[in-house]
Parts: sequence; C-alpha cells; structure tokens
Amino acid sequence: MAMVQSASSGQSLAVLSALLEARTGQQIASHRSTRVDTVLLPLMRERRIETLDQLVYAVLDGRDPHLAGRVIDALVNGETSFFRDRHVFDNIVEVVTEVERAGRRARIWSAGCSTGQEPLSLAMIFAERQETHGTPMPEIVATDVSEAAIARARSGSYTQFEVQRGLPIRQMVRWFEGRPGNEWVARPELLRHIAFRQMNLTIDPAPGGSFDVVLCRNVMLYFAPEPKKRAFHTIAGAMRPTGLLILGAGETVMGQTDLFQLASAGRGMYQKSDMGDPAPRA
Repeated sequence: MAMVQSASSGQSLAVLSALLEARTGQQIASHRSTRVDTVLLPLMRERRIETLDQLVYAVLDGRDPHLAGRVIDALVNGETSFFRDRHVFDNIVEVVTEVERAGRRARIWSAGCSTGQEPLSLAMIFAERQETHGTPMPEIVATDVSEAAIARARSGSYTQFEVQRGLPIRQMVRWFEGRPGNEWVARPELLRHIAFRQMNLTIDPAPGGSFDVVLCRNVMLYFAPEPKKRAFHTIAGAMRPTGLLILGAGETVMGQTDLFQLASAGRGMYQKSDMGDPAPRA
C-alpha cells in the first residue's frame, strides 16, 4: 500500500506533533518531520489506513483507545545500540568502583533506555566483573516513555542486525541464546539484574532512591524548553550529590539548567551544582 499525501497533511503533522509533545514532552525535530510518514507507514498498513489525514482522524475519533499510544511509540526516536560510546562505560565502572570503596552498592539509572541495549550493556559489564573479581552487582533501573520499547527491553529479544550493532561476538555467545528466525534473546540471569519500567521524564516521579549514575543520552535533544527543565529537575532530585549525569555527545546543560555543571570525567559528563539543587533522596 502506498501512502497518499493529502493537501492537509501539513495540518495533520501539526496535530501529531502536538500529540507527541503533550504525551512525552518531546518535539518532532525538523530533520525528522519529513520522515514521519515513513515511521508511521507500518502502523498504517496494519490498520489499512491510506493517508496521514485518515490516521489523525482515527486517533481523534477515539474508537481505538490504543491507537494514539501506537502512534507515539512510532514517533519516539528509539535509535540505540549495544556499548554505544565505549568510553562512557569505562567512566561508569570508575564511578561504581569509588562507590564500592565507600562501602555502598552503586545504583545506575538508564533514562530513555529505548529497547534495552544500554542497560543490557551495563549488566554484561558488571556481571562479568562480578564473575572475575567477586564485586557486587550495581542496581540497574531502566525507563522509557514508550510502552512498546519497554516491552521489547523486558523481553531481551533482538534481531541479528540489532545484536551485531556494537555487541562483541564473545559477549553475544555468552549472554544471548540464538532462536529460529535470526532472533537472539538475552539470558534470564542477565535480565534479572535490570528493573524496567515505563516512565515519562517530564511528568512522572523518578524511580525511588538516589542514583550514583544517570544516563540520559540523546533524549533531551527532542524536548521543548519547559519539559526539558522539568526533566533535568527530576533527574537532579534523583541523584546523589556526588552522582554523575551522562548526556549524549551532542547535548549540553549549558543554557538549559543551572542544576548541573561540567564534570572532570569528560565530554557529556555532568555533576550536580549547588545552584537551586533539589535535595537528594535517601
């Protein structure tokens, strides 16, 4: 089925953009607006909907209570891979080591975990570290606004293409089981180290307790200014005073919030500042 763009598809795009921002705080970036029809096409084929306008009408009609959520899941950028930016994980190991020296179990939050490759990468690193050195596993919490993404992450199921993106063959064989149809599934003993939950960074409370590391990479890029401030406030309130916030390489806190300042760990690494700092939780 070919998608037919109608004369009012620009108006439909505006409606979808407003829906995305209302539900998630995210905006459709200018470079992605021309690809909206592409990311929605599989859903439209499934529902036998031919145009973007018809899809918007169906969402607004409300007769299918799940359709809006499916549209949001398709529009949210879920780009991810295993062990993306390896130096980031080296920094996290250093932070966790310092926490262990202080006699505590480290806590890590993967905020905007998409389909789970990031928290699974963390789980592999620390499970192997535990096997080798007998060190405790940190607590790993992973959240995402997309219900579909969290469901995929919990399943630990990936295609051959997905596991080949950043996952070394040794760790693929050690931690994943091959299934028919070129499917690879993370072993239960790996998945049990991660607590997955659906969460909207801009409106929902953070997971309980305080974190030593928060990864929120390539998420803030898509937030409007006010939702972005709320997300930073939520993250700051969930971090220990010595905690480390890790953003994507193209993201910064400069001019966005006064709750964080550049850390000495390197590019994209931030620590809490003393300016308007929300009180950390126990």
